[in-house]
Amino acid sequence: MSKIEVNTVEPQCGTTLTLGGSGDTVTLGSGASQSGFGRTGTVDWQTGSIKTATFTAANGEGYFANTSGGAFTMNLPAGTAGNIVSVVDYTNTFETNNLTIAPNGSQKIGGIAASRALSTQGQSVTFVYVDDTEGWKNVQDSTSNVTGNPNLVATGGTITTCGNYKIHTFSGPGTFTVCKVSETAADNTVSYLVVAGGGGSAGTGSFANPTAGGGAGGFREYKGPADCYTASPLDGNPGGTAVTVTAQAYPITVGAGGTAGPTSSPRAATSGNPSIFSTVISTGGGSGGHDACRTAATGGSAGGTGGGNCTPTVSAGNTPPVSPPQGNPGGNSPGGPPDAGSGGGGGATTAGGGGGNPSSGGGNGGNGATTHISGSPAGYAGGGGGGANGTGGPGGGGDGGQNSGPAAQGQDGTTNRGGGAGGNGPGNPSNGTPSTGANGGSGIVIIRYKFQ
Repeated sequence: MSKIEVNTVEPQCGTTLTLGGSGDTVTLGSGASQSGFGRTGTVDWQTGSIKTATFTAANGEGYFANTSGGAFTMNLPAGTAGNIVSVVDYTNTFETNNLTIAPNGSQKIGGIAASRALSTQGQSVTFVYVDDTEGWKNVQDSTSNVTGNPNLVATGGTITTCGNYKIHTFSGPGTFTVCKVSETAADNTVSYLVVAGGGGSAGTGSFANPTAGGGAGGFREYKGPADCYTASPLDGNPGGTAVTVTAQAYPITVGAGGTAGPTSSPRAATSGNPSIFSTVISTGGGSGGHDACRTAATGGSAGGTGGGNCTPTVSAGNTPPVSPPQGNPGGNSPGGPPDAGSGGGGGATTAGGGGGNPSSGGGNGGNGATTHISGSPAGYAGGGGGGANGTGGPGGGGDGGQNSGPAAQGQDGTTNRGGGAGGNGPGNPSNGTPSTGANGGSGIVIIRYKFQ
């Protein structure tokens, strides 16, 4: 092995001096110093030594501090001008377990001889020692936490948040687009509420019998396995239809409510329209029946049977059948004398009430269902009240009209609640004033998932 010792190298204009060859190490002798090359304001990151307990930093080094197991302290070295130290939150836990930065002896941090705590999640800082007046100055401080997102990411509808969950509400047609699925498989099975449009109620002609309440739109809910809100009694988990999303676009259909029946024969209303998300289809509510006990339409929930002197027939709900049931039958009319009360429309959780005898006893609409999927409790899919004087079911069902006068017309179902329309009363017998029916309420689609 050869050894060359050089005490002094005289500078030569335009001359390049090369020390060592490729792969060699150039070492300064004991007591020697260097200038003109070396550190340029950066640190050497100690990736092979993650800090998990109190330690003392060294000049020119950067550290990854893991406080997931508890708070601890980084002691700064005795500083001289130009010293540099950096540290970063390794596990994004500074907010929960702080990292304390402590100066050496009476030296200062930012002009104050006291420790400082780093308490921002994902924080990274760089300190440079300036002089004894200011001590260590923080020349770089990042409070952003740039990480990949491991959670589900999606767009579409009106987006709100509730804790760690995003809620996409569709009050009309749209598209739910999954941009990225979650790395946690269970979080890709989303929570949803799909409510169809409620059925309309029939019109009345001169001296007509009361008409029945419209059925509520079909109600289908599924609470995802990772979710924590209070679902309705019709939550389909387990046993119902789960939707596990993938990165694609999902067209959303929000069903319109059924339209009111006219005053001219046959005065029939229309049923509500379906709402759709992925493989989940909620059927529109059946329209309410009218004179002479004409049978109401089937649907998510069925409409009630119209009043009159006849043999009434009840219409079925939950059509086509799904599990849990998406709705219930409509209420019956007692038949018997003319102007007998008509039935209420079926609701999400109960059937429509039967009409009374005489006409003052229209059946109440069936009860809807209450869920907290939107972040606060709300009721959906109440059946329409029968004419006359039937009360609309909780959850958006319209009230039935009174026995006479302008108030004989039923009320519309509530928009975006899937409520059935209220049936009409018999009208004013002194003048036979005809009246159109009422409209069913439109449906809604809500999708909810964990986003952080």
